[in-house]
Amino acid sequence: MDAMTKCLNEWNATIEALGQGKQAILIRKYGTNIDKFLLYPTVSYALKDNYLDSFEMKYKPFAEENALPKKDNGKTEVKYYAEVEKVIEKPVQRIDSLNKYHIWTNEHVKSYLGNQKAYVWILRVYKLKEPVMAERTMGMRYANLLEEVSLEGIKPVLSDKEFSEIVKEIK
Repeated sequence: MDAMTKCLNEWNATIEALGQGKQAILIRKYGTNIDKFLLYPTVSYALKDNYLDSFEMKYKPFAEENALPKKDNGKTEVKYYAEVEKVIEKPVQRIDSLNKYHIWTNEHVKSYLGNQKAYVWILRVYKLKEPVMAERTMGMRYANLLEEVSLEGIKPVLSDKEFSEIVKEIK
C-alpha cells in the first residue's frame, strides 16, 4: 500500500505527542478493526476552557503549543501515519501502569473511561515524507480524506529497538 485516505480523528496535541515520540499509545473505550490510518488533527476539544487540565503538568506547555493544527482554506495539515501493533484490554484500575507512555493525566483517562475497561492501542507511528494539507469526510472516530496521501518515504518516529521495548513493557 503506497497511498491511503483512511484517517483517525484525534486531538492535535496527542497526534504531535505520538509524532514526536512522547507518546506510544492511545487509550480507548473500544477496540479497532482498522489497523492502519493517517492521524487527522481535530480542534473542538481545544476550544474548551479546561482543555489543558487533561494533560500532565510537565506536558501542559507542549499541549498548549500544539493545541491547534495548521489550517489553510478549510484544509488541515496531516503529518503522520500509524499502524496498530497490538490492542490490549486493561481494567481501568490498572491504567496508572501506562503513565510513561502518554501525556494525559490519570484523572482525564479515568474520567474518559468511566467504569469501562480500557483498550490500549500500541501504535507504530511514522512521519510522512512531506506534510499534506487535506480535507476529510464526516466521521466521529474515523473518516476518509478527500484525496489519497502517499506513504512513500515514511520514516518511523521511534527506532525499531525503542518501539520493541515499549511493546515488550506494555502487558
